[in-house]
Amino acid sequence: MQPTDSNFFTLLSESYARLLNTPLVADTSLTPAEAARWLYEDAPCGILAHDTQADPVFVYGNLRAQRLFGYTWNELTALPSRLSAEAPERSERQAFLEQVTRDGYVDGYRGVRVKKSGERFYIERATVWQLFDRDGDYRGQAAIIPQVSDIA
Repeated sequence: MQPTDSNFFTLLSESYARLLNTPLVADTSLTPAEAARWLYEDAPCGILAHDTQADPVFVYGNLRAQRLFGYTWNELTALPSRLSAEAPERSERQAFLEQVTRDGYVDGYRGVRVKKSGERFYIERATVWQLFDRDGDYRGQAAIIPQVSDIA
């Protein structure tokens, strides 16, 4: 998949809008291709998505998310999403993802994450939601990370 794939953008944005009753991209005048490019290149928040494998792998990370975590597109989209948290934080992350599965989405999440370099940081006010396509098939989970902070 290409980072600006408009079909994947449609999956992200329609799932988000359906669950949260608000658009993922505020400028609704953009075409799907324009919105996909904006989300990947210019969005001020990190956007990540992982697939449905038993050990889910990231399938999307916009440029902001790549900078936050210190990975390139190719590195990030080969990374099991559990590795974005340190081992002690993984059980908390898993419990949170189970809540997302149960409720469809969770917002206001705060958790510790780890960069490729090993540096730890907080993601703040994150929203994580289920990805369902137009046929109702489950395709994974996505997250929007509007804020991060350093761990002292």
